[in-house]
Amino acid sequence: MTHEPDTDTNEPTGDDAPAVEQALPDGGAAGADDVALDPWGSSTVSDYRKLFEEFGIEQFDEVLDEVPDPHYLMRRGVIFGHRDYRPVARAMRNDDPWAALSGFMPTGDPHIGHKMVFDEIIWHQQQGGDAYALIADLEAHSARGLSWDEIDEHTRNYILSLLALGFDPEEGDLYRQSTNRKVQDLAFELGIEANFSEFQAIYGFDGETDVSHMESVVTQMADILYPQLDEPKPTVIPVGPDQDPHMRFARDLSTRMRYFKVTDAFASFELTDTERELVAIAYDHREEYAEDPDQPRCGEAGEWLADYETSATEARNGAVEKLDNAGKEPLRPRTRFLDRNATDEAFDALVEEIDGEKRRYEAHVDAFDLDHAEAEELARQVEVDHGGYGFVPPSSIYHRFMTGLTGGKMSSSIPASHISLLDDPEEGYDKVTAATTGGRETAEEQREKGGKADECPVYELYAYLLSGDDDEFAKEVYEECVGGERLCGGCKEQAAELMAEFLEDHQEKREEWEAKLDELDFEFDSDRKRASGD
Repeated sequence: MTHEPDTDTNEPTGDDAPAVEQALPDGGAAGADDVALDPWGSSTVSDYRKLFEEFGIEQFDEVLDEVPDPHYLMRRGVIFGHRDYRPVARAMRNDDPWAALSGFMPTGDPHIGHKMVFDEIIWHQQQGGDAYALIADLEAHSARGLSWDEIDEHTRNYILSLLALGFDPEEGDLYRQSTNRKVQDLAFELGIEANFSEFQAIYGFDGETDVSHMESVVTQMADILYPQLDEPKPTVIPVGPDQDPHMRFARDLSTRMRYFKVTDAFASFELTDTERELVAIAYDHREEYAEDPDQPRCGEAGEWLADYETSATEARNGAVEKLDNAGKEPLRPRTRFLDRNATDEAFDALVEEIDGEKRRYEAHVDAFDLDHAEAEELARQVEVDHGGYGFVPPSSIYHRFMTGLTGGKMSSSIPASHISLLDDPEEGYDKVTAATTGGRETAEEQREKGGKADECPVYELYAYLLSGDDDEFAKEVYEECVGGERLCGGCKEQAAELMAEFLEDHQEKREEWEAKLDELDFEFDSDRKRASGD
């Protein structure tokens, strides 16, 4: 299939496209939503920088050098942030066990926006991780109200595209929430640690929220932790930033399920995190106040800390009071194991396993010859040996949202805004040629001022998909655009041709896999149809 390019024409610019280049800047779509991380609401974030400031997401650039052979989405800044990805990267480098998981809610056809997540799971599998891909059918039924017939149809299409893009089902794990009893059992256990006030605070649930929707949340928490059921290991979940509330909640629940909490301590009493930081400062300055710097006393440290200038006055006052009450007790660093959920047998075993000097209390034990990392590993091993989960807090990476071809948000409910992986290649071609661009009003102005690739949904297609692993090609398209050499007519024609070729190849691979679906250990037809009255 060929189409002659119209290289001397230019297209109207679009005002709603997000800033994108070969290394994407931090700004978001003009006129987009403010930062509001709602997993079931808008999937547009207006300013990605606010995610670093308000939600503690770290910039992915800071960990990029630690990742072996990073994916092109990482190199180009499409994957822009992470939460605690270093343990995954370290396990990757050291050939230790680790995993990657993501879920797909089957509410429509898979499209090029979903392809990013497919690619992220497949790349992590190719890097040696245990890969898990799930169909969030319980969530689709409870939160979106889809019938099981609709869910089954979409499930088949998602799985076919995932396989066609390179997921290895023999090395990975495919499942749907509704048929995975282990996930459902884990969700029940996690639900014991969750409460309704948290659902209100995190998700805005209220008295009108149905119970099944709330159940679907703890099921997602179980999905995120499922790769660790056999053994604790670093696990990464690739998501869009709107899914970050799930990640923060899952990390919190993973901690609550642990038998022991490991903290640093300085005396027999317990401190808050901020108080502990202040007491550590006081300990580091012991030469200034202690009669015997080798054995400073809590009361001495309290007197010094009372005059220490800090904006955390409430924490300082709390720490001073605790130090004063401890009086002549030595201020001495140690690693503390707090008993959260441990059985008596597990707590006794932990005490027995601690080498060197230790001191046991009713609800904790202090070790004086173990560093924090050694203590964490010991606590996890004792927990697993005594029937606990030993969860490692799950990590996450965050990718930018693709702009719709019509500008603004890419939406499954707006066919012209997205390209379905099921679209006929000719239809995909036509959607690209009709797309909004970041070009100037006329070809002459484009040549003079250059195009606005940073605001162009068509350039996004090159950066996110059409350039594949070829960074030089993506860079060439960008530089030719902003330099005025590339006009929108020819650029869209080239993109349309590449998109049609991609769709043709993808659908041929889908057909190949369709003939082999019966060989998969996967239930495509739900047995819940009769129960739901579909």
